[in-house]
Amino acid sequence: MTCLDTSSPPSRREARRLDRRDAILMVAEGYFLEHGYAGTTMSGIAAALGGSKGTLWNHFPSKEELFSAVLDRVATAYRVQLSQILDPCGLLEPTLLRACRSLLDKVCSAQAIALHRLIYAEGARFPELSRIFFELAPRHTRALLADFIQGAMDRGQLRQADPADAARTLMALTMAGSHQQLMLGQIAQPLPDAMHADVMLAVDLFLRAYAPDGAPPPAGQSA
Repeated sequence: MTCLDTSSPPSRREARRLDRRDAILMVAEGYFLEHGYAGTTMSGIAAALGGSKGTLWNHFPSKEELFSAVLDRVATAYRVQLSQILDPCGLLEPTLLRACRSLLDKVCSAQAIALHRLIYAEGARFPELSRIFFELAPRHTRALLADFIQGAMDRGQLRQADPADAARTLMALTMAGSHQQLMLGQIAQPLPDAMHADVMLAVDLFLRAYAPDGAPPPAGQSA
C-alpha cells in the first residue's frame, strides 16, 4: 500500500522565511566568492542584502554557519542529481561514464573553480573552511560512489576491494585533466572534447584496475 503524504504545506510566514533564507544564501555565495572568507563579514552581507544585520543573524548565528549553509545548498542539489544517475539496475560502464561526466561538469563550473580556489587559498588560515567543504561536498560524493561501487562488487561486476578507495581513485582520475588545468590557470574554460576524453580515460583505467579476475578488458579496448 502506498502511503500518502499528509504533511501540510508551509504557512505563508514559513514560506516567506524560507524564501528569505534562500535569498540570503544566494547573496552570501556571491559575496564569499568575490571577497574570500577572510574578507567577508556579516555586516557586508547584510548591506548587500539591503536589510539589517539582525535579520541576517536571525537566520545564521555566525559566518561559519552561513558558509556551511551556502555549501550545503550547492552540494545537496548535486547529490540528488548523482543519486539519480547511479542506478544499480543500469549497465555498469555507461552509468560510470554518466556519473563521471556529471562530476566533471560540476567541478569544472566557474562556481566550483572559484570555490576550490577560495578553499585552497584560505584553508591554512581558516581550517574550518577545509573541514566544512570536505564534509559537505567531496565526502558525500565519495560515499555515493562507494555505495554504488560496492553494489557492483557484490554483483561480480568489479573485483572485491575497498569501495571507498575505489571511489576516491575514480574521482581522482576524472579530475586529473581539465579540472587540474583550470585550477592551475592553464586554460580559461573547459573544452567539451577534452572533458569527454577525460571521462573516457578515467572510466577505462578504472574498469581495467577493478576488473574481476579473468575478465576481458572493457568493450572496444585491447588488452
